[in-house]
Amino acid sequence: MPEVVVQIVQHLRPGGLEVVALDLARSAPPGTEVHLVSLEGEAPAAVAAWPRLRELGDRLHMLGKPAGLAPPLVPRLARLLRRLRATAVETHHIGPLLYGGAAARLAGVRRLVHVEHDAWHLEDAKAARLHRTLVAVLRPRLVAVGEVVARSLHRHLGRYPVAVIANGVDTERFRPGDVAAARRRLGLPETATMVGCAARLEPVKGHADLLSAAARLPDDVHLALAGDGSLASSLREQAGRLGLAGRVHFLGKVDDMPLFYRALDRFCLASHAEGLPLAPLEAQSSGVPVVVTEVGGAPEAVCPATGRLAPAHDPAGLAMALAASLAQPPRLDPRAFVVARHELRRVADAHYALLAA
Repeated sequence: MPEVVVQIVQHLRPGGLEVVALDLARSAPPGTEVHLVSLEGEAPAAVAAWPRLRELGDRLHMLGKPAGLAPPLVPRLARLLRRLRATAVETHHIGPLLYGGAAARLAGVRRLVHVEHDAWHLEDAKAARLHRTLVAVLRPRLVAVGEVVARSLHRHLGRYPVAVIANGVDTERFRPGDVAAARRRLGLPETATMVGCAARLEPVKGHADLLSAAARLPDDVHLALAGDGSLASSLREQAGRLGLAGRVHFLGKVDDMPLFYRALDRFCLASHAEGLPLAPLEAQSSGVPVVVTEVGGAPEAVCPATGRLAPAHDPAGLAMALAASLAQPPRLDPRAFVVARHELRRVADAHYALLAA
């Protein structure tokens, strides 16, 4: 009987967790058929917003879940798993564990793996209780994307075993390239020192701190921001108030992320909370040193020889870390760190080995 693995996520708006699930769906070992299920959304809109989904073809399933609890989704998803003849299910985050885990057990799927991508949501007592209940009832194998996430799971779940499989990136897709050509294609100034950030424009990502830090840096340091979100207008207004209007480049949604990283001198993630973020790994795989805030598992994603950590919620400290990084060009290439520890093929093999056990 062939292996049929179903990856289940809450939605398929581009983000770290969603990229991980898509990359796992694309990186199955020979002889394994992988389907990607999103509880929310409709396929045409999702593919239009994220063209990379198109390559999944009929292996993409979107269930259009409404807001709030949706108990009928469990038997519906169980029927889909039976139709696909699923032999294993991997869920990502608590909603997919609730619906996908219950559906897997209802459909008779023996092998259930649940991946936790962040640590902070378990600090909410209600979320922690729900997580403990689901793990006790559904008995999935647990995976944490980093040591910090694993420690959080141990703290809230007790002795339940947790495997650590760090996030990985496609090092063939994310590799160094022509900086000047990348800047021309993105409409960025070719001679400026370019610090970039790729993240949703939402409060947790700390863009306001990054803008405040940029105001403390020399005038030849520019920011390139890839992403969109609810703070887009307020961040533009903040850049204007700080006198940064000509130095901050709001690129919106960027489909060609390898091109974006190639345009940078440094990558900076000023998040207030993280699991183990992909963007710093993608940047370093592209040969770009990083500066990230010391939150969650973010330090685990930083090459110790070339990267720097900064305190969260501290624009002055972030500016100091960026200035120090820019003043001292690294002697080593951060790409070697990613190839050695976070290469997608190795990470995918670890996931599928667990799913097959």
